[in-house]
Amino acid sequence: MKYSTSLKLNHIFRRLYHTSGFADGLLVLYARKNRTAENRVGITVSKKLGKAHVRNRTRRRIREVYRLNEACFRPGWDIVVVARSKAVDAEFSQLTKSYLTLAKKAGILREGVQP
Repeated sequence: MKYSTSLKLNHIFRRLYHTSGFADGLLVLYARKNRTAENRVGITVSKKLGKAHVRNRTRRRIREVYRLNEACFRPGWDIVVVARSKAVDAEFSQLTKSYLTLAKKAGILREGVQP
């Protein structure tokens, strides 16, 4: 992630969970402006979705979707993505479409970018 850092602090995750999120069948996306010039991205995958290797694979795939489309996002946002159970078996193209659609709804995509 060239223009972003990982979100690791629990209190920031909790703060984002209290904002209005955007959801579909695969993902839930929470976004909030931060006071920096870069994005901070956090990914949450519940233990209910599978064993550690399943959760880690899902997390890597979601991180890769963001990395490939990083230039499409406006800077200065905290973003938390929560994987739902269908995200484990979803194709990469479905994850990409879901992520970009939710980002557009949240208003964090640059102008002129189509999901």
